[in-house]
Amino acid sequence: MSDLRHTPLFDLHESLGAKMVPFAGYAMPVQYGLGVMKEHLHCRAKAGLFDVSHMGQVKLVGDGAAAALETLVPVDVVGLAEGRQRYGFFTNDAGGISDDLMLANRGDHIFVVVNAACKAADIGHMRAHLKGVEVVEVTDRALLALQGPAAEAVLAGVNPAVADMAFMDVATVDLNGAECWVSRSGYTGEDGFEISVPNADAVALAKLLLAHDDVEAIGLGARDSLRLEGGLCLYGHDIDAETTPVEAALTWAIQKVRRTGGDRAGGFPGADIILAQIADGADRKRVGLRPEGRAPMREGVLLFDEADAVTPIGQITSGGFGPTVEGPVAMGYVATAHAAKGTVVCGELRGKRLPLTVTALPFTPANFKR
Repeated sequence: MSDLRHTPLFDLHESLGAKMVPFAGYAMPVQYGLGVMKEHLHCRAKAGLFDVSHMGQVKLVGDGAAAALETLVPVDVVGLAEGRQRYGFFTNDAGGISDDLMLANRGDHIFVVVNAACKAADIGHMRAHLKGVEVVEVTDRALLALQGPAAEAVLAGVNPAVADMAFMDVATVDLNGAECWVSRSGYTGEDGFEISVPNADAVALAKLLLAHDDVEAIGLGARDSLRLEGGLCLYGHDIDAETTPVEAALTWAIQKVRRTGGDRAGGFPGADIILAQIADGADRKRVGLRPEGRAPMREGVLLFDEADAVTPIGQITSGGFGPTVEGPVAMGYVATAHAAKGTVVCGELRGKRLPLTVTALPFTPANFKR
């Protein structure tokens, strides 16, 4: 672990008894003493605190930053109101997704949060293509996520102003004496907040939040099971450079203004392919899958339309046990002809073909404050 990068909360994780593992070049907590199952259920019932400081934080500064960013993402950035955030993704010339991200209009700049494993490439990509825009990597701030139905009450106890924020609002908020950039968002399907806090203040804020009876530290293990139940994609698994947003069922993130007939249609990498798929459909689609029985089916399991079929129709990209739904859950891609809800397919597990049912996503209803 000595050659891995540490977040500002590394010593705190060790003091809390975390099991640390390598992740995207960082030493990160996969679980604490409660274990993955109890951490997951605690986040669904009360509130969990996650260290996501390994992710990339970037400021895009310049009068034309929003319009420039639209040349790299199929998202309405120009029309995003100040104090609001939305989900998006970088696309490539083949229509694939090179990373997914969050972007916010902070008034004098666009604030972007990208995945840890992709941040160096993403920053290089933006610096190469966003002419006239200053691309500033933020390295003096940690990033915390407070997630769960008790998150509002907990954080409002530190500063009541956060209770007025709705889903995808962003604001600068004083928390425990630190100037924090707060968004009402997260990646668990629960209500909650992501908090960019100065490195020097991160441990004190984390300790303050963890001192609340409703808050437990949550590791990467439960973060993964929570996002899977929430039907949320993990980059490098459910989406990648060879997966289009249409195949990934992410067309909801491409606003009408960027689609065919919109005022700023196209103009992003792979636009011809992506817009054609929006109009005509794609050959495959990301779907939810519920295996029968109790045995999880995990990433890489091949899917077939019949138990004795030779040619696979798809593959699982994420899978595991869903503690909230008390059973195995999975996501993956199937040929569009087999993507309808209720379709039964077969997954090959340890030499046997076992049934799965195509299911609507998410597995657990979202609990966002609209």
